[in-house]
Amino acid sequence: MINLETPRKFRALVTQAQQVAAQYYRPISRKYDRAEHSYPKELDLLAALLDGMNAGSPESTGARTSKRQHDSGDGVRNGSNMSTCLGIMELCWGDVGLLLAMPRQGLGNAAIAAVANDEQLQRFDGLWAAMAITEPDCGSDSAAIRTTAVRDGDDYVLNGEKIFVTSGERAGAVVVWATLDKSLGRAAIKSFVVEHGTRGMQVTRLEKKLGIKASDTAAIRFTDCRVPAANLLGNADIDVAKGFAGVMETFDNTRPMVAAMAIGLAKASLDRARELLEDHCALDYRKPLLQVSHAEAQLYQLEAEWEAARLLTLKAAWMADNRMPNSKEASMAKAKAGRMATEVALKCVELCGLTGYGEDELLEKWARDAKILDIFEGTQQIQLLIVARRLLGKSSKELK
Repeated sequence: MINLETPRKFRALVTQAQQVAAQYYRPISRKYDRAEHSYPKELDLLAALLDGMNAGSPESTGARTSKRQHDSGDGVRNGSNMSTCLGIMELCWGDVGLLLAMPRQGLGNAAIAAVANDEQLQRFDGLWAAMAITEPDCGSDSAAIRTTAVRDGDDYVLNGEKIFVTSGERAGAVVVWATLDKSLGRAAIKSFVVEHGTRGMQVTRLEKKLGIKASDTAAIRFTDCRVPAANLLGNADIDVAKGFAGVMETFDNTRPMVAAMAIGLAKASLDRARELLEDHCALDYRKPLLQVSHAEAQLYQLEAEWEAARLLTLKAAWMADNRMPNSKEASMAKAKAGRMATEVALKCVELCGLTGYGEDELLEKWARDAKILDIFEGTQQIQLLIVARRLLGKSSKELK
């Protein structure tokens, strides 16, 4: 049974993440929001410190952890998925964009952790990997991927274009989703680790964005890009019966992480709104809603939405650590948290009036940052579609 308290063994990690958020992220948050595409050099020292503190420990605050780390033993576990989500919640209280810009903490690392074999896990350990899925004609429907991978001797030759690749320019490698055979549909989609500097791989542009400006978002073109066959993650065989499941395990890892980002940002917004409104709202949780001001009632409602999203996220992470199928729960957490973060951030700006709307307050920045959390790693609509399929027992062909 899941326990709703923070596991004792993770409390030091949570404290560490809180300190990083307050002492490293917050002081430079606005600086790199204004300097889009500038690399936050302060993160190099921070990454080195975190590597030192996490050395020898299977638990860390990075996206490279995997639900496969604890394969033996019985009983309830709180493992790497839980620790990662707890750490992300605290770090994103500081700044979501800076978390996404952290060296060696890319979403591609989660893909490697979910799909790679033991040899690949060892070979790619310490690599900073971005993840490239979206294409100009392929958004939330990952099965519509058109980037191709053709076997040629000991290599695969990749051709295609990827867009909206988080850390696509800065990361040391990109995990690229490509199809081995378009005629076989989803079953032929595999993921490949392509290191920067590989001939035929070119970053064509960096996107200008509404929020998370500390994080670079790249478009990458692959033209006859030769990748070693050993860099195909997991099994190269096309299993039509299993279909897309192996590659999609990546999302079961990453969607709770994105939900955790949303929870951290929303908590920052709520905390700051309470501070700015403390002279106008004497928050008293003992009073019925009918006896408090409208602003107080709004804050209580937002807090309830935040807590619901937080618990859904912890459940999805806990299920992954305990090797339970969590696709439905991961999508539920991502859908709820993404929508909640946008609602909370915008409502906090509204409650704080002109103060919350100005650049002197980080509330304005958080309201812009929040929207991406409802979009990437699968939009709100796609998450609800996945949940419906799981609840009704329908396939993607039966329920579109």
